[in-house]
Amino acid sequence: LTSDEEFSLAVVQLRVSKIKADNLGRAQKLVKEAAGQGAKVVVLPECFNSPYGTGFFAEYAEKIPGESTRVLSEAARDCGVYLVGGSIPEKDGEKLYNTCSVFGPDGKLLVKHRKIHLFDIDVPGKIRFQESETLSPGNRLSMFETPFCKVGVGICYDIRFAELAHIYAKKGCQLLVYPGAFNMTTGPAHWELLQRGRAVDNQVYVATASPARDESASYVAWGHSSVVNPWGEVIVKAGPEESVVYADIDLQYLADVRQQIPITTQRRNDLYSVNSVQEG
Repeated sequence: LTSDEEFSLAVVQLRVSKIKADNLGRAQKLVKEAAGQGAKVVVLPECFNSPYGTGFFAEYAEKIPGESTRVLSEAARDCGVYLVGGSIPEKDGEKLYNTCSVFGPDGKLLVKHRKIHLFDIDVPGKIRFQESETLSPGNRLSMFETPFCKVGVGICYDIRFAELAHIYAKKGCQLLVYPGAFNMTTGPAHWELLQRGRAVDNQVYVATASPARDESASYVAWGHSSVVNPWGEVIVKAGPEESVVYADIDLQYLADVRQQIPITTQRRNDLYSVNSVQEG
């Protein structure tokens, strides 16, 4: 069902291997499958074209435009969907970025989001990961328009920063998409909590796309790609394995929630505010 008030969103939880051509081919196939089921917006996972890890980024990195973004552009155009292209390691000069490219149904690049908060964490005895050893951070907020609503884009660790989601909502985004690969430590602890937090704080829909779980990988993704509604309810959630999950994004429902609990108009802007320093 598609009207201006309601549309179908698909999240592709792709199984990612070390063979880039296979990853691209399967991503293409699953985008097509999602479009066949009526999805108008399709989201791929973080680092969908290559294994996730500081040792892999340089080896798999590409310029944009390049091979992977060409596949995304063609898939968006052939299927007539808005395609949030997960993320890929992007090479630009001497620097590497973790980058999400979004394509419209005409195959044109709408926005390019370079992950702005790098994943540098150390939980003793559990996980240590330092994206900043190889990646540089992006410096812009990223939004794009669809006929349905405005959409804000973040990648994985970006979801931990409530300010980013708040600013997107303030700028009129009604859907936030976060391709992300949480792990077996942070996944069970925070993955769903953060999505529900961002959704209920801002009364928006939040969608996440994780790679499928591969126990043999050096970085084991949690999976469980989800969509959360503006009331904070998880309306669809994948398991750990490769799958495509669907949710109806109902903008009339979003408007109703905002009317029932009108926090957007009740904010004490005379006491506090969150503002963007640099425009996207």
